[in-house]
Amino acid sequence: MNSNKEIARNLLDVRVILAVLWVAWVLSSLNGDTYRLNDPVVLKSTLENTGSVVATPLILAVTSLIWVVPILMSVLTLTLKYPVSRWANRIVGIFYAIIPLAFLVFHLAVWRSASYEFVWVTAQIVFSLLIVWYAWQWPSHERVEVTS
Repeated sequence: MNSNKEIARNLLDVRVILAVLWVAWVLSSLNGDTYRLNDPVVLKSTLENTGSVVATPLILAVTSLIWVVPILMSVLTLTLKYPVSRWANRIVGIFYAIIPLAFLVFHLAVWRSASYEFVWVTAQIVFSLLIVWYAWQWPSHERVEVTS
């Protein structure tokens, strides 16, 4: 039988794992953008704003919102109460698995993009699915009392 200290340690471990996975999601997205900006064709269309997606204030606001949520989730995972954190990671994790999947489908159908796109989008999907898996596997101990 687990002692209260072991249960508390395991709960903390899951929180840390989830927070790190959210950071990994953001970093993989940033790396994908870095590679994209090093692609001369993509860079030219980005600078001229002539790509298949034109950067408007609304598009920039939506993408900013998409970016800020995983950053917030890395902090909220560590600070929210257990049940809220667990459900937030499940729900937001599923949503953030769908975003890169839709991006991947869009790239296959419309842009016929480079292989580096698939690497980073796949990484994002893997990180998102790991977030959901860890949140689902998270033990449902709502109250843990640690004795010294």
